[in-house]
Amino acid sequence: MWRWVRKRDPQLVVVRRAVRITLVACLGFYFCRYVLGSAAMAPYALFGVVALGALSQIPGSPRQRARTLIAVLPVGWVLVTLGTLLSVDTWAAAAGMFVLGFAVSFVGVGGPRLVGLAAGMQLLYILPCFPPYDPGSLPERLAGLTLAVVLLAVAELVIWPDPTPPLYRHRLADAVSALAACLDALADHWSGAVPSGPPAAPTPDGLAAPTPGGLAAPTPSGPAGEPTPDGPAAPAPGPERLAELFTTATEAADALRPSRLPPTERPASAGQRDRALASAAGTARLMLGRALDLAFTDHREAVTGPAAAKLLRTVAGCVDATGAWLRAEGPLPDTTLVAAAITDFRVARMNTDPNGLPPDRLRLGALALSLGEWTKSLVFAVRLAAGEPPGHPDPTPPSAQPGLFWYAYRRTPALWWHRLRENLTPRSVAFQGALRLAAALAVARLIAGVLDLSHGFWVLLTILTVLRASAAETRSTLRPALIGTVAGSIVAALLLLLGLDPIVYVIALPVVMIAGFAAGPLLGLGWSQALFTLVITLVFAQFTPVDWTLAEQRVADVLLGAAIGVLIGLFAWPRGGAGELRRAAGTFLAASAAVVRETVAVMADGHEPGDAMPKARRAGQLAEASYALYQSERHPSATLDWQATLIAGHHAVRGSEALIKSCPAGGLLPCVTQLTTLAASVATCYDRSAGALMRGETPPRPPVPPATEWPDDLGQDLYIVADLRVWLDGLREDLTNITGRPEPADDLRTRVAQVADGAT
Repeated sequence: MWRWVRKRDPQLVVVRRAVRITLVACLGFYFCRYVLGSAAMAPYALFGVVALGALSQIPGSPRQRARTLIAVLPVGWVLVTLGTLLSVDTWAAAAGMFVLGFAVSFVGVGGPRLVGLAAGMQLLYILPCFPPYDPGSLPERLAGLTLAVVLLAVAELVIWPDPTPPLYRHRLADAVSALAACLDALADHWSGAVPSGPPAAPTPDGLAAPTPGGLAAPTPSGPAGEPTPDGPAAPAPGPERLAELFTTATEAADALRPSRLPPTERPASAGQRDRALASAAGTARLMLGRALDLAFTDHREAVTGPAAAKLLRTVAGCVDATGAWLRAEGPLPDTTLVAAAITDFRVARMNTDPNGLPPDRLRLGALALSLGEWTKSLVFAVRLAAGEPPGHPDPTPPSAQPGLFWYAYRRTPALWWHRLRENLTPRSVAFQGALRLAAALAVARLIAGVLDLSHGFWVLLTILTVLRASAAETRSTLRPALIGTVAGSIVAALLLLLGLDPIVYVIALPVVMIAGFAAGPLLGLGWSQALFTLVITLVFAQFTPVDWTLAEQRVADVLLGAAIGVLIGLFAWPRGGAGELRRAAGTFLAASAAVVRETVAVMADGHEPGDAMPKARRAGQLAEASYALYQSERHPSATLDWQATLIAGHHAVRGSEALIKSCPAGGLLPCVTQLTTLAASVATCYDRSAGALMRGETPPRPPVPPATEWPDDLGQDLYIVADLRVWLDGLREDLTNITGRPEPADDLRTRVAQVADGAT
């Protein structure tokens, strides 16, 4: 038995929590009921612990959870007070249930800490909404709640405290450091001597060295990088080592996906710190994709190879310093070094005439430059996460706002208000979920009042238990909830028929509570409902004389609550987050297509920037919010990589901003036809993917672009053309990642992409 528990709960987090909640709930309940003799305090001492201990999921370390409990105590007082005062009138109580039910649920858009508290805070209003209707007992009710919260906060610190969960910044540090190792190895590879001739044969593990234009094996005798103490420099890393580094880096970046993290550990709050950490994680994944492109770029004849290698070495050092700071092993980095390296690289390009050179010889420098620009964004985001002020006004022109780091220039209250306002729309999944739950709870309270149900709060408690974000998910929870409730009610009825001495109920309560609170996570909803039915029976048996009809009432109330939850779920946005995510992601990709067209029109034809950029940024914010809510639901195996979908949009927006900021507008008229054709091809692929998402279909793979003749006599403008082509080619590659790559190939690019896309 113990081995089975340890297998399902290795750190005993569930068991610890069940023991802690049971001890606190029973201590408060027995003290109020049998020592103080207060029948008004006892239920709130018990259900206050159930609400904030069992129904709530509070993130952080034990100390952080204890602080959160004390901080929300005044909110609990307000909810209990309103529930008590409004309970005397059925319509007033139902109206209060709708307003407070919506408000408590909707504020969860502020982050996982508020989401985790929502269900528990709902119960604090529901409990006083039902008999006995006794406003005069409000002081005792508040005292019982206060005792429960204080005891629970103390217990978090002293009773078998949970291990502190790994920090998100440490996960980010692993991903960033692994990325730095890849970049450093690529710099070594460029500095190494590379043999000419045919490509290397497949390695024993099946990873073939790519053909020219990809990775080639270095000669053992050639120098690479810095000299070793023994004389010659070590050889540049071969394809096997690079494959190993990229696979490790991709797995570390994959561990940052919201779907791989518990909801309470995701950086999803409205504050600056979490926004910056999320931005840094997205930038790191973008950089990993471009670093992989670099690994498959022929560097042997690159015109700016040495300068690009120097830039990449600086980039690798800055990224590594960022990872060290995230692990608290180094000082906070800044953008000075990488900005200077970018300037040096641009000077080196200006001093190198590109006329007459084929475009592929300029690709290496363009990729290195894009990595340098994104490294500045990565470091800046991490500095914001550390609480450092931006140090300068927002450089984004008013016509292009909101910029990438718009949140760095607003105060925390404004950020919270912005999060609430952007979700205060029927197209927001958070708004839909809050309205659905509020309507279900209000209808249930109204029916319970009209039918004069003595234990009507069970109806609302059932709705909190079974109602999910989609009708399909609600139906999936319905069967185990009903079976568990009926089974628990049968056992409870038999127990009450035996007419046992009340002391038996006192002794049995903590045992059944521990089993009940541990059963949900370990065994499933059915076991949890069965044991919780027994808990309620044992509690009420210690207040008033009860008989087997209590179990009958419990079943009837659960059936009523389940019916209300199912009906509301069917009529109010039954598709849940999946439908809205498709719409929001499709809108984001369509807006990104407009960004692609506008960027090339500005740079090649001298057009004035329009509103494509700000529209795309706003669409991206709503898509990210929809994705965060989608991750809180249960879904079958997805055929789409939703994070790759959002990254395809972010890459378009971020790349456009960097290009427009660093390159002159309207200077590429000699090749405006080629650039416009290429941009139109990429934008059409974005539009097709957007349309497929909105229709509920799988986006098609982008076709191979047609061969195009490019001029080679534009002087320094050839470098700008190379930068644009690298950006556009990368966007086409990003769209390929949405549905994953075909599996038959066995080269480095495919194997790493499969890890990133979650392929088996």
